Amino acid sequence: MKLFRCVLILLYVATAYGIAQSQVSPRKQLLVIGEEKGYRHASISHAMSVIEQLGKQNGLWDTIIRTDTEPLTKKKLEYNAKNLTNFDAVLFFTGGDLEMDPQQKVDLLSFVHDDGRGFIGVHSATITFTRWPEFVEMVGGTFDEHPWGTFDAPILVEDPKFPGMSQWGRSFVLRDEIYQMKLFSRDKVHVLMSLDSGKLDLSNPKVHRADHDFAVTWAKMYGKGRVYYSTLGHPEENWNDPRLQQMYVEATKWAMGLVGPDLARTEAQVKSAQ
Repeated sequence: MKLFRCVLILLYVATAYGIAQSQVSPRKQLLVIGEEKGYRHASISHAMSVIEQLGKQNGLWDTIIRTDTEPLTKKKLEYNAKNLTNFDAVLFFTGGDLEMDPQQKVDLLSFVHDDGRGFIGVHSATITFTRWPEFVEMVGGTFDEHPWGTFDAPILVEDPKFPGMSQWGRSFVLRDEIYQMKLFSRDKVHVLMSLDSGKLDLSNPKVHRADHDFAVTWAKMYGKGRVYYSTLGHPEENWNDPRLQQMYVEATKWAMGLVGPDLARTEAQVKSAQ
């Protein structure tokens, strides 16, 4: 009888463990693309390594790193290579006109807009496909000089409640290269950080924005998908800063839909106003 009871207990424990394991959400999948056609950022290799390690540490996603664009497609690839259908979000630390055929471009936009997946753009992602209007629209803006180069940037946090913002405080100074944007409007994105224009040299001839609105980081909806962009990350050493690491962890979680807020209402309001 005791043996029988022991067997029943073991069966119960095994069954309970199996149910618990089946209820654990599978780890998300992140595709990181690090390729540049044009200027080469020395920080890309280190940045990709940090992002991969952060995924392992938080246990929420696995990272596939590629320095080419082959996986940016929904068609089946040879040799067991993964394509967009295998991922929950794509991160671009890229630059220039990457080698993508027309169908790949359609697939990337559809991946975010129609499938509701995520896109994270890091620094030079806004120097990527500057002449592809649909990509610029998805990201939320494109590069238009960096008037002050790499400098001690005075940054304001506009939404400290958004994931990955609280650790910065309401304002801070970070030595980084901040891009000036064109084809950008805060009516179409949710600005998270911007430069404190009152502390800038606005007489710089490369300053083109008459409104002196220099967004640093933003989030937006693109159809069903979530898009996040930050110009921060030019210097390699900034990727060792726990604040920057936490920002990109939360950005990735947000883009994958693991944390809120859902900005769908913001996009709806923009469309109704147009």
